[in-house]
Amino acid sequence: MRSKKLFVLFTLILGAMVLLAACGDKTKIAIGPSGSETNNISKEILKAYGITDKDYEEFTEGFGDAADQVQDGNIEVSIGVLGLPAGSIENLQAQSGDVVMLSLSDEVVKTLEENTSYKGYTIPKESYDFLEEDVQTIAAFAILVGNTNTISEELGYQLAKAMIEHADEITHAQGRQITLENALNGAEGLPIHPGAKRYYEEQGLTVNNPVAELNVSDADQPDKIVLGTGSAGGTYYPLGGELTNVWGKYIDGISFTPQETGASIENLSSIRDDKMDLGMTVHGPALHALNGEGVFEGASVENFAFIGHIYPEVVQIISREAFGIKSFEDIKK
Repeated sequence: MRSKKLFVLFTLILGAMVLLAACGDKTKIAIGPSGSETNNISKEILKAYGITDKDYEEFTEGFGDAADQVQDGNIEVSIGVLGLPAGSIENLQAQSGDVVMLSLSDEVVKTLEENTSYKGYTIPKESYDFLEEDVQTIAAFAILVGNTNTISEELGYQLAKAMIEHADEITHAQGRQITLENALNGAEGLPIHPGAKRYYEEQGLTVNNPVAELNVSDADQPDKIVLGTGSAGGTYYPLGGELTNVWGKYIDGISFTPQETGASIENLSSIRDDKMDLGMTVHGPALHALNGEGVFEGASVENFAFIGHIYPEVVQIISREAFGIKSFEDIKK
């Protein structure tokens, strides 16, 4: 009996500590690592709601670390661009039991569609066991791009072929999105790698993209390839690890290494600087990189090409019932 009372007391004290940590003049919001696509779209969302730096305290942890701090009460809202469902969100719900997912209003979705490359997206309530209704948000396509200075035509062909034909060996939930039917999603406006184009056309797809010019021959192909992914708590890192395993298994003579990074923008920048061979990115920042827009103004990326679609990237915004935040209107304290 005494142990039960102590447990109840401990639970009450812990809950009070979480609430106290959440109390303050500004809402504590994790908007993603500096320079990441998550960071960029988070700021666009907050701007669309008229939320300024006077209303929130900025945190730039990756989504996995941010979710841990939401659990501890150090962060009240975390914005992530993730696959669906996201394991880190499922883990947070398992630990806290009170996860809340915020919806975007019709007006904000329209604003974001007009000003970004994202489109309206509905998260079905069946996606997570804590959802009682569908959640309105935005989404984009995650894609694989390659460095035209280090990925030869034959390697580009083999990368696309292995991704499509052996996706069933990927255990990550997003692996099921890597299909021939989805292969060109997110390719709009981007140059395609000639090797990937050859493979897709052999499979009966029509490819209308401009073809990238390569600066590496099959004979000069490097035998060590680095894939830029994302933070360990997100989707890119574990999925990228499985992709490199598949490539290593079916592509002879080349070793593939996944590298944890700040995701889309860092990967594109590293390809531009020839510090990376392959990168996972969202379609929007890839367009910005190509055209020298946004964070790539004056520093466009001209040496990359589309290789294939990976999965839809869904903006997911979470809090906890303990913080009393159920909508963006609750953020302005």
